[in-house]
Amino acid sequence: MSAHKPEKLKRILDAVPPGFIVDSGWLERHEVSRFLARKYVDRGWLERVTRGVFLRPAPDTGKLHALDWKTCLLSMQHIMAYDAHVGGMAALALQGYSHYLPLGGNAQVWVYGEEIPSWLTRLQLNASLKIRTTPLFSDPSLGLTNDESDTSRALPWDWQLKMSSPERAVLEVMDELPANESFHNLDMVFESLTTLRPRTLSALLHSCRKIKVTRLFFVFADRHNHPWRKRLDPQEFNLGSGDRALLTGGKIHPRYRIMVPEEFAITEAADGA
Repeated sequence: MSAHKPEKLKRILDAVPPGFIVDSGWLERHEVSRFLARKYVDRGWLERVTRGVFLRPAPDTGKLHALDWKTCLLSMQHIMAYDAHVGGMAALALQGYSHYLPLGGNAQVWVYGEEIPSWLTRLQLNASLKIRTTPLFSDPSLGLTNDESDTSRALPWDWQLKMSSPERAVLEVMDELPANESFHNLDMVFESLTTLRPRTLSALLHSCRKIKVTRLFFVFADRHNHPWRKRLDPQEFNLGSGDRALLTGGKIHPRYRIMVPEEFAITEAADGA
């Protein structure tokens, strides 16, 4: 192998840990043509995962069947430099706010980013990825954090999974109501969100592009009335005007004028208003 390992291959081996992936765009930026990539596959230095995506094989692992979704996202974030993050209910679960939702097997993982590569949905992963490419916030960088809790695996260098903070993630979940998430699930999670940061929430709500999400946030915030709720004045945010018909068979919330399940339309003054 050493006799056939050019400098280009060495750069790949230095940059891509065993078990991680790169795409053909990244290879070409590192002066590895498609022809040369095929040669690397033939010699076993790379393994073709799907069209345009390659894995650096780990020793003694045999033929790949399904990639770990975290390994895939870490490869995108730290090797290929795609601006993508885990959000929504998956980010809440990873940070301990959604214990009853599994992250494995048939779990749904929400991935956010404006330039998600088309090959991502073609990969065979151990979770179902749901992609969102339209930014919910006018400042897409607000409220992002790193997963510092995953000590179960030895990650290369100091890599951590970029994800939404709880403040951002809960607003991303609001955006999925009612088609892709349930009021009941979010209500259960919201009950545990006792330590959200009002300053971070305020910045995100000011940046939020959807009236629906801002109104729903205050529906839930009033319903649970956590201590941080008193630090947020709904009148400071853009709640729009007119009624919003979010779902059929519900009831218009008397304060925030959005259609919600009937039990969510019961109001109690949370801020003395």
